[in-house]
Amino acid sequence: MTKPIAVRNPRTGKLDHTIVPPSGDLLERQCLRSRQAQTHWQKIGIEGRIEALQQWKQAVLSQRDRLTEALVEDTGRLSISVLEIDSFLSSIDRWCRLAPELLQESEKATAIPFVRLQQTSVPYPLVGIISPWNFPLLLSTIDTIPALLAGCAAIVKPSEIASRFVAPLMQAIRDVPNLRDVLTFVEGDGKTGAALIESVDLVCFTGSVATGRKVAAAAAQRFIPACLELGGKDPAIVLASANLELATSAILWGSVVNTGQSCLSIERIYVAESIFAEFVDQLVTKADRLKLAYPTVESGEIGPMIAERQAAIIREHLLDAIAKGAIVRCGGQVEERDGGWWCRPTVLTQVTHAMKVMTEETFGPILPVMAFATVEDALNLANDTIYGLSAAVFAGTETEALAVAQQIDAGAISINDAALTALIYEGEKNSFKYSGLGGSRMGAAGLMRFLRKKTFLVKTNSTPDPWWFSDR
Repeated sequence: MTKPIAVRNPRTGKLDHTIVPPSGDLLERQCLRSRQAQTHWQKIGIEGRIEALQQWKQAVLSQRDRLTEALVEDTGRLSISVLEIDSFLSSIDRWCRLAPELLQESEKATAIPFVRLQQTSVPYPLVGIISPWNFPLLLSTIDTIPALLAGCAAIVKPSEIASRFVAPLMQAIRDVPNLRDVLTFVEGDGKTGAALIESVDLVCFTGSVATGRKVAAAAAQRFIPACLELGGKDPAIVLASANLELATSAILWGSVVNTGQSCLSIERIYVAESIFAEFVDQLVTKADRLKLAYPTVESGEIGPMIAERQAAIIREHLLDAIAKGAIVRCGGQVEERDGGWWCRPTVLTQVTHAMKVMTEETFGPILPVMAFATVEDALNLANDTIYGLSAAVFAGTETEALAVAQQIDAGAISINDAALTALIYEGEKNSFKYSGLGGSRMGAAGLMRFLRKKTFLVKTNSTPDPWWFSDR
């Protein structure tokens, strides 16, 4: 019998939900059942799989109120929960539209006129997906949907911190006969995730660098692929020619949306000396206008810390920065209210790379702003990190911004905007440095990484090949 896990409510601090992880034997049986069902799932073809996913979409819509309520309980915020559901549903439509063309088989001529090359793709039978707590629904399905359309079965292990949404989602899955045997969500902590890796053919993990390294090592031990989307410390560079009204609004949103609990949040801001004071004044004015979503979810834009341990990290980063000379321009405190942990948007100046807030992932609504003298200085600061997930550059022209962006070591760089990969999924990108490993989850590669290429080399005539041994 596995030990139940109590789940905390981020708004009240109460342990008001319980999950029961599957035993090792039960998880193994679930994996075996999904693996066996995958054969039929692959045989029904892309048309059958699209039909099943569209049925799932309709089943989710029938559960939408329950799903929204569960996500609000999981995260303590409303508007982003609604956006999560909308993004999830649109992702089903987008992949259903793209998949048929991506999965077409092809024939090619070769350099040898009597040999034809025929190619097909074979899905990995069973994909394991381990997802985090900051966007519980979206990040548990962002890899799942393309994997299913590729013909894989999938078992998903969401974070134990935010798993109330699993019940209404599983009800929607059970309502689709062709889907319910090839898609399963299991609840549990890191032990369940580690056990899952032992039974799948490919693993997708979204989370911290520390855990990602363990996942990569476990996958390597089993000689299976690992697709890792890990932490970030995304920089924004604001050049002297930038539109400050645009830059401050974009950076504020990119820094504090979902209370900064996003791997693609802007966490470091570098601003040209000549505009630094004006930039900070505008940023502080706009940050001060945002309100906490307290006492109700409709009260403001800034929700609570979802994970209690993250509140401690944010406080640690703030205290470290202040002790080393940082100036708090607004916000500046992690506070407890009725059991929940909250932090107002916090703008810091007089920051340096000797501070944790400039080098370690904060994952909160903290905006440290640092002046630079030259573009070279800005680039050196932006690239002074173990991370390389995303970034942003603001300048008077696209050409000027792109010239700087080309020199940033990151996989996705927003130009005159911030955190655009949260909304735009078409552009393939790879994580740099410790921000990840494996194929892009964006663009066509987001589906193709779940397939292994298979080539048939077809001899088209019956004459001897000129390189064969001679019969003479």
